[in-house]
Amino acid sequence: MDKIPNKTCSKCGAHWIEGQLYWSTGAKGTDLDLAGLVCNSISDEDPTVGECINASRGQVGGTTWEYRRGYIDGVMEQAMKPKQ
Repeated sequence: MDKIPNKTCSKCGAHWIEGQLYWSTGAKGTDLDLAGLVCNSISDEDPTVGECINASRGQVGGTTWEYRRGYIDGVMEQAMKPKQ
């Protein structure tokens, strides 16, 4: 079995080890989540956009900031409800 080389994106610092994305926390991630949270927010006019090596950049899906904002809003709403 051929090993997939380790790589690091010079644009955002994301790390892939043997093809698996790892967040800076050490937790496993997905290319699509990275795209939704980081890569897709890079403007095409940004002169360094070509430095992004995530193959999922431009794909719709994964976790996004809108999704996380909705999750936090829901948790906060529950926390603010009067206790019975």
